[in-house]
Amino acid sequence: MSDYILEMNGISKEFTGTKALDDVNFKVERGEIHCLIGENGAGKSTLMKVLSGVYPFGTYEGDIVFEGQVQQFNEINDSVKAGIAIIYQELALFPDLTVYENIFAGNEIRKGPFVDWNETIVRSAEMLKKVKLNVDPETLIKDLGVGKQQLVEIAKTLSKDVKLLILDEPTAALNENDSENLLELLKELRSQGITCIMISHKLKEVISIADKATVLRDGKTICTLDAHKGEISETIIIKNMVGREIADIYPKRLDHQFGETVLELSDWSAYDSQLGRHMVKKANVHVKQGEIVGIAGLMGSGRTELALSIFGNPKKYKLQGDMKINGQPVHFKHTSDAIKAGIAYVTEDRKGNGLFLINDIKNNITAAHLKGISHRGVLNLNEEVKVGSEYRKSLHIKTSSLELAVGKLSGGNQQKVSLGKWLFTGPKILILDEPTRGIDVGAKFEIYTIMNELIKQGMSIIMISSELNEIIGMSDRIYVMAEGAITGELSREGTTQEAIMELATQ
Repeated sequence: MSDYILEMNGISKEFTGTKALDDVNFKVERGEIHCLIGENGAGKSTLMKVLSGVYPFGTYEGDIVFEGQVQQFNEINDSVKAGIAIIYQELALFPDLTVYENIFAGNEIRKGPFVDWNETIVRSAEMLKKVKLNVDPETLIKDLGVGKQQLVEIAKTLSKDVKLLILDEPTAALNENDSENLLELLKELRSQGITCIMISHKLKEVISIADKATVLRDGKTICTLDAHKGEISETIIIKNMVGREIADIYPKRLDHQFGETVLELSDWSAYDSQLGRHMVKKANVHVKQGEIVGIAGLMGSGRTELALSIFGNPKKYKLQGDMKINGQPVHFKHTSDAIKAGIAYVTEDRKGNGLFLINDIKNNITAAHLKGISHRGVLNLNEEVKVGSEYRKSLHIKTSSLELAVGKLSGGNQQKVSLGKWLFTGPKILILDEPTRGIDVGAKFEIYTIMNELIKQGMSIIMISSELNEIIGMSDRIYVMAEGAITGELSREGTTQEAIMELATQ
């Protein structure tokens, strides 16, 4: 007989007439790692917010049964007291406080009316040992990398005697090593009897760590897969997530002839005066019309810095070397010069730098090219609606209204808005920095299809990606970077992940 620590029965939740969850059933056995998967907008985060009390009792239909008792959580503190803790993708830490202050923030150890700081430091060291993080408890959070901050967040959770740990996209912002360390930690916590629910878009992680995986689609429970029965595979997951089989995650592109060289960099270097080092070193790069050129490399290899140095140099690096657009030498003093020359850059950080999250969809799409909806310096709001509607249709942005704030969209739809914003500037060369980070496999396929359509129309694309399969699957040629230098150039045919990694670690 199964020992369920959690049962969510018949959960339904509506937002202004839209059903985000529709009679969802979700069961988790004690001591297992249970992955919750589905496309963006499938209802995963909404379900976890119902569970954790973000959406209080009475705002949803159905029952939450935890440890055999029906629960009525009216706020987050109620679920925390019951032994449920959730860690979001955006970490809730105080950067200017120490590790030990963060671990016991809101849960202070007291000696009479005063906080016992000595005991706090001792207990914090014990929590850090549990999560295998070897740092001084007196270190400031802002002095730690994202991977270590994630472990501090887990240590903070463990200090509250957690029974069920929920992690929402925990590895989205981590490099490969930090991701592996985190997954190993979750396995260790499982062995200690802690139950974990993990939301993830990364299918390889799900396959490697999940005991069970529940798939949501359009707010409904589709199935629960059991790893011990061999049911958790990429093919089965994708079929249940998107409702169809995706035989090839990377859409086929008909062979076509490339045009003339549209961008050429010769001995191109970018020096950061503040850091006192070269971010890009004597790079030689060329891109032809209708070509997708991939830029691969480990984090810190100079990929984004190369892109920014091309796109008007917003970081004010000291540049050396030559850049030509369509055979003509160019010297950009500002990003506006790059935009006028037909270059666009879709940032890897869509929430921080790419979009105005509190503004609506049409505002965001037109933000980089207001002249396109203006007449004699006056904005034409009707034209803005028209432009927004066109990109909503052509990019398949799923939304009930163009008036919706972009921050309320799923990650995949936010990425489409970010893409639409730069396509409206009419670029000839489009730089995509981590174009599918944090979005599900169905949305990825849509982004890839859009990319293929753009190059078919004669656009050229430079794609930076940490996903080696993506680089190989979508690029015509690949440049590999390490420590700011181009260490190799590979053709699409016959390229392997091992060949890229060999060049990336030189």
